[in-house]
Amino acid sequence: MKLAILNGVLLTPFQRLRGGMIVIENGRILGIHDRHEELPEGTVRYDAGQAYVAPGFIDLHVHGGDGHDFMDATPEAFLKIAGLHARHGTTALVPTTLTAEKDDLFRTLDAYEKARTANTGGAQFLGMHLEGPYFALNQRGAQDPRYIRNPDPAEYEEILAYSPSIARWSAAPELDGAIPFGRRLREKGILAAIAHTDALYDDVRRAYEAGYSLVTHLYSCMTGVTRRNGFRHAGVIESAYLFDEMDVELIADGVHLPPPLLQLAYKIKGPEHAALITDAMRAAGLPPGPSILGSLKNGTPVIVEDGVAKLPDRQAFAGSVATADRLLETVLTTTDIPLLDAVRMLTSTPARIMGVADRKGSLAPGMDADLVVFDRRCRMLLTVIGGNVVFRQDIHEGVPETFFDFPESSDFS
Repeated sequence: MKLAILNGVLLTPFQRLRGGMIVIENGRILGIHDRHEELPEGTVRYDAGQAYVAPGFIDLHVHGGDGHDFMDATPEAFLKIAGLHARHGTTALVPTTLTAEKDDLFRTLDAYEKARTANTGGAQFLGMHLEGPYFALNQRGAQDPRYIRNPDPAEYEEILAYSPSIARWSAAPELDGAIPFGRRLREKGILAAIAHTDALYDDVRRAYEAGYSLVTHLYSCMTGVTRRNGFRHAGVIESAYLFDEMDVELIADGVHLPPPLLQLAYKIKGPEHAALITDAMRAAGLPPGPSILGSLKNGTPVIVEDGVAKLPDRQAFAGSVATADRLLETVLTTTDIPLLDAVRMLTSTPARIMGVADRKGSLAPGMDADLVVFDRRCRMLLTVIGGNVVFRQDIHEGVPETFFDFPESSDFS
């Protein structure tokens, strides 16, 4: 099928083409035009009505949604989660685990393989993210302490041999064995990330040299400036800022990070090294109320209120319930981050981090036809994955042209 999207404001990620047209054929972007071109007979046309047309959003860190969690370890759970997030603009995501027993990880990896081949209507899977179980107990957050442990070569080698679909793995780099673990991940081409950690600057430096190139959900469950025996030490947060090439994730749900911290991370890391993530758990897309973080079999009870999941004692967050459209709206309405940069943090930057920038994350001829159309209220109107329309909702009629008419990035105005 050949599809043409007309009358859109195309976000390329470096400029806006008003009234532009994008043509899709055989799952790829065939052409980008700044004006209407003649189209062959039989082309399906979609009039964007001056709404924004952007690359599909890429979420590096997702646990669940629509009442399901990847740790439920069923193909159905994977497909339902992928469908929910596609309706909110995510065209590719990285399914994420929690701390668990080895056998639970194996079951989840098995379910991933079955779901990957059956996933025709949801966000595409970019490989599994194992979040844990090699974490600092003091920084566990909502991770189950029963399963937290140090890296064990016998264990992680068995897991690595079990599945070729592990794309990233998050761990605390100060733990015994974490540095050789990072080196091993680098040898395997797996993205090593720092998470749930008590590390200080020297720990992060050693980790960075060993291959840890990403900080998982910056500010959450990690050290900032720390005083020990009267002396101050830079923590993971400051270290992430000091290493220019280190990438960071930001949970931009409007709850985990207040606007000044989103603005600060953007100011220091820039849109090229900061990716917006949902970190969504199973309650994403559902009304507030009780829920479960992790598997239905042995997960942690949580309560969803105030737009976030909390532990029952309300002393800590237990995951986000955001979708990608909420991330975009939060950034654009609560910070000074311009539209093109916000979109970049949801598209080309995560694509580069995951090693898929040669085919995803930007609007250009030859790229995968993964794209979204959204209005000036950040409402999703159309989601296209691999050239197929997987979601469409015509709600942009009547929205004033000036509503949320976001400024150009100062770099590209």
